[in-house]
Amino acid sequence: MSESPLKKEISEAMKTALRAQEKARLGTIRLALAEIKKIEIDERIDPDDARIVSILDKMIKQRRESIRQFEAAGRDELVAQEKEEIEVLKDFLPQPIAEEELDKIIDKAISDSGAESMQDMGKVMGIIKPQVIGKADMAIVSSKIKSVLS
Repeated sequence: MSESPLKKEISEAMKTALRAQEKARLGTIRLALAEIKKIEIDERIDPDDARIVSILDKMIKQRRESIRQFEAAGRDELVAQEKEEIEVLKDFLPQPIAEEELDKIIDKAISDSGAESMQDMGKVMGIIKPQVIGKADMAIVSSKIKSVLS
């Protein structure tokens, strides 16, 4: 079993953060590695880069939800901490996809799937998700698809 290049990059970043005594960054990186390790143990696999990107994307999504809840509760210090963690996790994701390119992917997926209404949204998302995971916020993608299909 060989370790994925992305996991190696995250492990190296952990060592660098440890040497530089960047506690916040180190903590976030350790959380990411723990999530990856959990998948390795639970599913008895060595996750590839695509799977690791989806794990990181899920972690970012969780933090965005936490930010919404903390903002509603007026917990600004926790909002700031979650935003810092998101920035650290984003360092390991592929470059974000451009708005125009995302629109092209959505248009192509809609035409390829023959989607005509909101009932076909699942088909469209199934085509798009593997192409944009980690590169675009899926909530934005979903709202763009809804606006086109409705």
